[in-house]
Amino acid sequence: MKLNSIIVEDEETSREILRNYLKKYCPNVQILGEASNIEEALILIRNNDLDLVFLDVEMPYGNAFDLLDKVGDIDFETVFVTAYNHYAIDALNAHASYYLMKPISIDELIKAVDYVTEIRTKEDALQDQVLVPKTNTVNGKITIPQQDGFEIINTSDILYCKADDNYTEIYLANNKKKLVSKTLKYFEDALSDSSFARVHKSYLVNVNEVVKYVKGKGGSVELSNGKQIMVSASKKSELLSYFK
Repeated sequence: MKLNSIIVEDEETSREILRNYLKKYCPNVQILGEASNIEEALILIRNNDLDLVFLDVEMPYGNAFDLLDKVGDIDFETVFVTAYNHYAIDALNAHASYYLMKPISIDELIKAVDYVTEIRTKEDALQDQVLVPKTNTVNGKITIPQQDGFEIINTSDILYCKADDNYTEIYLANNKKKLVSKTLKYFEDALSDSSFARVHKSYLVNVNEVVKYVKGKGGSVELSNGKQIMVSASKKSELLSYFK
């Protein structure tokens, strides 16, 4: 699959190195243009249908996060390229698909491109289709601890779970919500044999209740009750693998 891409990097030498690496080791990446600052990058992004943007963090007159804020709704994947590892958390919060450290490792660059290729291929295959999970709901039950004992609920009744610090909010099909003094990781493990996917650091969803996937900054899913939930870039591939 061809990936229409641009390189946003203020250092000419760094642009040249990345360009040459991509040409030699990632032939499916088609570089449509290069930018050395935010304004040049905005023009390229608005004038091209992009799959992937290689984005340096530090640039003149702003940084990568300022650029993404100006772009707004994003339907391309982002690979951050920087010499500073302290931007990693911000990059993840900005739904970066991958985070590359300078000097760029060829192996890591290939991994980044392969990951984005996989995501875009799956997204294209699912576009305009009704989502049908590969796996059926496991007709199981789960116990919810309470002060005076525990409650048993059907896993098929759970729409999604949301992290609330060391608590988890469980949203059910009957419009009820339960607050449980367990972490989201606890429920991720407890529901690992059922059709539940961790789509974000704060959300675990029942994939059988997903009715729509929307491309965007990190992508999002719509559940059967109309709830829309953002999907982290690092979780996209895992989520999309549930569907035909």
